[in-house]
Amino acid sequence: MALVGLMSQKKYKKKGADPMSTLKALALGSYSEVKYHPFAGGNREIEQILANDLQVHSSEDYGLLNKETLSDYKLVISYTEFSDDKIPAEQSGELLSYVAGGGGLLVVHNGISLQRNQELGALLGAHFTHHPEFTALQMSIPAREHPIMQGIEEFVIEDEPYYFEMHPYFETTVLAEYPHEGAMRQAAWCHEFGLGRVVYLMPGHHLPSFSVEPFRQMIRRGGLWAAGLL
Repeated sequence: MALVGLMSQKKYKKKGADPMSTLKALALGSYSEVKYHPFAGGNREIEQILANDLQVHSSEDYGLLNKETLSDYKLVISYTEFSDDKIPAEQSGELLSYVAGGGGLLVVHNGISLQRNQELGALLGAHFTHHPEFTALQMSIPAREHPIMQGIEEFVIEDEPYYFEMHPYFETTVLAEYPHEGAMRQAAWCHEFGLGRVVYLMPGHHLPSFSVEPFRQMIRRGGLWAAGLL
């Protein structure tokens, strides 16, 4: 992967660079039908965090999950809202194929709502069950040597403590965790899926979460790792 990352970094967008060489990411969230997590504001934070590495296009249009469109992107970012309506099978299948074929997927906070399609739930490596009340969370780093977490120290963030059921027999690396109600809870993880990579980051409930520097680093490094650039 180091060689791939080295070669890909040469294509990063630079001042005066050929626009055709710009690496792109697609970020999906909700603007119009929002229950809990509006993408407005958060989209700009994600775009800014990745600005030196990837040009991020933000949208709420699931129709962009098609083979032709996805071929233009190194990374898909999910901040999709919770919903009782499944993503159409054609679009869900294209996202699965994209990742399995070598694409990257970065899932932030409520983006795990993709689990409403069981096939995408399998891709994510865990199932969100519920969350207790919003509170300050002490994040520890059990995978300090992983490329995503290198240089990131323990930190505190005020956010929703999501609870998950990790999929059995699914190999994943827990990147961050926090103590809550007598147990350590997973807060971030990553794994390979076919030829692609998946990263999940639990924080991100509201805009102040995106101002916490260690979390910003996790978004950037997690996105680059998922895209095969780290």
